[in-house]
Amino acid sequence: MTPDSLPERIEDTLQLEEMLSRPDDALVECFRRLKGDILVLGAGGKMGPTLTRMARRASDAAVSARRVMAASRFSQPEARRSLEEHGVEAIPCDLLDRRQVQELPDAENVVFMAGMKFGTTGNEALTWAMNTLLPALVCERFPDARFCVFSTGNVYGLTPVAGGGSREDDPPRPEGEYAMSALGRERIFEYFSRTAGCRASIIRLNYAVEMRYGVLHDIACRIRDGAEVDLSMGYVNVIWQADASSIALRSLELASCPPLVLNVTGPEILSVRETAEQLARLMNRPVQFRGQERPDALLSNAGRVFQRLGRPQVSADTVIRWTADWVGRGGASLGKPTHFEERDGKF
Repeated sequence: MTPDSLPERIEDTLQLEEMLSRPDDALVECFRRLKGDILVLGAGGKMGPTLTRMARRASDAAVSARRVMAASRFSQPEARRSLEEHGVEAIPCDLLDRRQVQELPDAENVVFMAGMKFGTTGNEALTWAMNTLLPALVCERFPDARFCVFSTGNVYGLTPVAGGGSREDDPPRPEGEYAMSALGRERIFEYFSRTAGCRASIIRLNYAVEMRYGVLHDIACRIRDGAEVDLSMGYVNVIWQADASSIALRSLELASCPPLVLNVTGPEILSVRETAEQLARLMNRPVQFRGQERPDALLSNAGRVFQRLGRPQVSADTVIRWTADWVGRGGASLGKPTHFEERDGKF
């Protein structure tokens, strides 16, 4: 997908999921070089299904006979059926069950997307198990694999807006049990990298967006519903989900020992106030605000990944236009708010 080929609007879920799973030329070329099967762990979440389909489509375009597999509890059977219809081998698995993890098929490339964020408050023990015990089980099962490990910009904590966002070499300052356990996930992979030679890239994502979910969707829904837009977190980064998926999959080639950390987000620092005003204009609706911007926010600088893997193909402005159109005409929603405005790390 190139800027010239982008549609004016996204008509429906079928077109959206085709776009979210469409591999770009850089990914296809990467998959021509990449050896071995691909296993996506935690593939049943918000981003996993289209990332896994993208891996399958890129492998087909690269004329690679590799297996693309997806492991998840698949609590929604239709998610499993959809993946299988698109040529992905779907494997039901409780990833916290050591025996089931040991029985997973071999794979030279493992995309680790499993984890827990929402529901952490009041269920801290499960959060820590998902975010730190599970990585250990997986590293023990796949000591020779290349890993792409999904993490989060939350590990940095709040940073001054004027500084342009946290960089990979900045010391982590996680706030709250989710962010602390997410850093714990990174440390487990780092431990196995240093002691067992596991190779990994760590993707600190901040925030992936599409029409049915994400920061822009949340803001547009509040405008549509006549609710106030909270300015507590006055600035955000976003990245079109297909761009984030392509970068993550291509980072398998960069997996190293010790792990390579990459901030993955868009180049823009968006003002929540200005973004809401733009969405409101496009939706022809009024917008109301609550609170006031602070001088710091959860922001990341993705300069390193731009140098290594290039910049996103879809701009934030394009996604804002698509989102205004989608939400304004009642397009589908995943019904999962991001809670991006939370400043205390409680989710």
